[in-house]
Amino acid sequence: QVQLVESGGGLVQPGGSLRLSCAASVSIFSIDAMGWYRQAPGKERELVAIITSGGGRDYADSVKGRFTISRDNAKNTVNLRMISLKPEDTAVYYCNAQYRSTVSWGQGTQVTVSS
Repeated sequence: QVQLVESGGGLVQPGGSLRLSCAASVSIFSIDAMGWYRQAPGKERELVAIITSGGGRDYADSVKGRFTISRDNAKNTVNLRMISLKPEDTAVYYCNAQYRSTVSWGQGTQVTVSS
C-alpha cells in the first residue's frame, strides 16, 4: 500500500481559497490514479477530483471551474487548489491512491467554509 499524508485544510470564509496537498510514500508517477474525496457530516464520501498517471483529470460537477487537481513533481505531491469556496464545500477531505491492486487513504483534513 501507499502511505498518504494530507495537509492544508482549515477555516476559510465563503469565496475564499485553500490548497490541499497529499504526499505519497512512492513516486506519484507510479500510482495509477490519485484523487481527492470528501465527506460531510451525515453524508456519504464522494469523489471530488481525480488525476491518472497519464495526466487525465476529472471533477465532480459541483466543483468544476472552482477546483483544480495537479501534481508537483519536485515534492511528489498531488494538490487540490480550491477557489470560490462555498459553505457546502465544508467536509473532511481525503486523499486516495489506486496503486497496483491496492487502494490507500490518507487520514483526512478538515475544510470548513464559514463566515
